[in-house]
Amino acid sequence: MFTGIVEEIGQVENLFKIGKHAKLYVKASMIPPELSEGESIAVNGVCLTVVEYNRSSFVADISSETLSRSNLGEMKVGDPLNLERALRVNDRFGGHIVSGHIDGVGVIRDKQGGSGGVTLTIQSPDEVMRYVIIKGSITVDGISLTVADRDSGSFKVSVIPYTARKTSIGLKGIGARVNLEADLIGKYIERFMYNDRGKEKRKEIDRGFLMEHGFI
Repeated sequence: MFTGIVEEIGQVENLFKIGKHAKLYVKASMIPPELSEGESIAVNGVCLTVVEYNRSSFVADISSETLSRSNLGEMKVGDPLNLERALRVNDRFGGHIVSGHIDGVGVIRDKQGGSGGVTLTIQSPDEVMRYVIIKGSITVDGISLTVADRDSGSFKVSVIPYTARKTSIGLKGIGARVNLEADLIGKYIERFMYNDRGKEKRKEIDRGFLMEHGFI
C-alpha cells in the first residue's frame, strides 16, 4: 500500500524485455540503501517487487499484465521514474490510499503553466473516468493529485510548484502517456452497491439498511 507521495525521482538504467516480460533497472540515490529484497516499491505508480539492489540502483521484474496496462514498457534509458516505498504502519498519511494497481493509461492533452505550477488536462479511458469526481483523489504516475474538473472523457489536475519540481510530472509534455489509478474507495462503493454480475443495483442505503447491516 502507498500514499502517492513521491520520495525520489529515479532514472531508467536499463530495460530488458524477455518474451512477454521485462526486467527494469532503476538508478536512484536516496531509496536503494533503504531497500531489501522482496520489498514492494511503487515505480510510476506501479507496485513492483525488488529482486536485486545495491547502494545506487535496484532491479524489478515486470509481468506481461503490467506491461500491457501501464507505461513502463515504453520507458527508455534515462527516463525519469517516480519512486515511493510502501507505507509503514506508523507513517504519516500525506496523500490517499494507493494500491499500485494501474487502472489504465491516460494521455496529457493540454498543459497550462502559471507561477511555477501547471494545470494538466488528461484524457482518460472509461474504466478510470467512472470513478473520477471533482475534488476527489486520483493517482497520476504515482502522484496523489486532486481532480479540479472533469468532463465525459477527461479530467484536470492542478500541480503545485513543489510537486512539479519533485516529481516527473513537471517534465511531461502534451501527448505523454501517464499511469492512472482511480480512488480505491470508489471501487469498493461500486462493488458494494451492485451484485456479483454488476447488473442489479442493491437497495437504497437508508437508516433501515444501515441498521440491518450493523452500522447503527
